[in-house]
Amino acid sequence: MGNLNDTAPVIDQLRIDRTQQSPRPRSHRTWWIAGIALVAAGGAAAGFTWMKQEAQPTKLTAAAPAPAAAPAAAGRLPDAALEASGYVVANRQATVAAKIIGRLETVQFEEGQHVKAGQVLATLDDTNAVAALKQAQAQLELARLSLKGKEAQWEISKRLLERQKELLASGWVSRNAVDNIAASAEAQFNEAMVARGQLAVSAASVNAAQRVVDDTVVRAPFDGVVTVKAAQPGEIISPSSGGGGFTRTGICTLVDMGSLEVNVDVSENFINRITEGQSATITLNAYRDWQIPAEVIAVVPTADRNKATVGVRLALKEKDPRVLPQMGVNVRFLSMPATGGIAGAATGGIRLAVRGQGAGGRAVGTATAR
Repeated sequence: MGNLNDTAPVIDQLRIDRTQQSPRPRSHRTWWIAGIALVAAGGAAAGFTWMKQEAQPTKLTAAAPAPAAAPAAAGRLPDAALEASGYVVANRQATVAAKIIGRLETVQFEEGQHVKAGQVLATLDDTNAVAALKQAQAQLELARLSLKGKEAQWEISKRLLERQKELLASGWVSRNAVDNIAASAEAQFNEAMVARGQLAVSAASVNAAQRVVDDTVVRAPFDGVVTVKAAQPGEIISPSSGGGGFTRTGICTLVDMGSLEVNVDVSENFINRITEGQSATITLNAYRDWQIPAEVIAVVPTADRNKATVGVRLALKEKDPRVLPQMGVNVRFLSMPATGGIAGAATGGIRLAVRGQGAGGRAVGTATAR
């Protein structure tokens, strides 16, 4: 028992005292939160200041008169007044077709081939047409023989009438006999005239049949290049309308490459900047580094209300085989020189600095007072 009492103080020293807890170290999280709040407050203040400046109305401030424009350097193009996109089109092209319906017999062209005016492009089956021509020729020959017979009979009746008139003068025949011969001669004359008319009708029938035979041969209407081959031998060609998957209305598309021009659509808000004869430069989408000089042919005198645009036609001043129909182009209409007055910087006009906000953000530019 005495030993147990001696070890009690040692056991008490080994016991953990839970009444006393060590103080927790102070966290740095508070400092991070305070820093982030300060940065957010600074950003919000800067954004509010920028939006306040942008909300201001557009202002026009008069600037000093612009100096006279220096002459353009050699090879430098004038400034662009307007830009638009469009396509190369052929002013002269045709869908070549036969004038009659028939089965396509031969095709004598290929896509990309150059053809001359009057060159044979295709032929139709002419079996029926040739048969009709031969029939008309036979009827013409029959009418010619009939006319010869009628004319011969009338010639005999005319001579007989002259003989009867001589006998009547001598008293050998009666007036009644002479009148009968005269009536017969007149009838023979009328029959000869009818035969002559029938001969003219037969000749016209031969001419019409010959034209049908000629129409079985399709020829090029002008010099050009075949861009589309639309039919093959054995198909039925109908000039009026297609009658199914095996009936074609056209044989090919022929384009006169010398008639190529550019058509663009310009917004009606800027059409007042385009005038006939105005210079322009054209850039093909296929050749970005090649600028082709052009000139405005005409402004189409009608607007497209669906697109709010007006068509403009331009002529290419340089012909090149690289320019092909339906190519996409970008057109730069060049500014027209000032003709007088105070309009324009070259005449000492006042330039106004414009500052405002458009649909896409801030916009700063200059405009000339007119």
